[in-house]
Amino acid sequence: MIQKRILRPDRVRGIHGGFAFIPHRFLSKGFLAVLTPAELLLYFFLILVSDRHGLSYYSEKTICTSLRILPEAYTRARQGLIEKDLIAYDGILFQVLELP
Repeated sequence: MIQKRILRPDRVRGIHGGFAFIPHRFLSKGFLAVLTPAELLLYFFLILVSDRHGLSYYSEKTICTSLRILPEAYTRARQGLIEKDLIAYDGILFQVLELP
């Protein structure tokens, strides 16, 4: 077994200001494996920009520009995340949901 040790004590991560996390279940329960690259990119973006309740309201234009994806790819990714029960979207507001 590999013994873990902190490689850079001067650069240990901490929470400063914002809060974003991805639960280990995202990997261990196969969510990572089933997402397309665009879905994964959008999901991680929404995690990064959401508040403590998982809410954010970035516009399609801002998301597409930030992620450097076309609107069609954004729409497919958003729909895929909704169908996979990872986000909710009401046309303006996003909510990153607890993993099903």
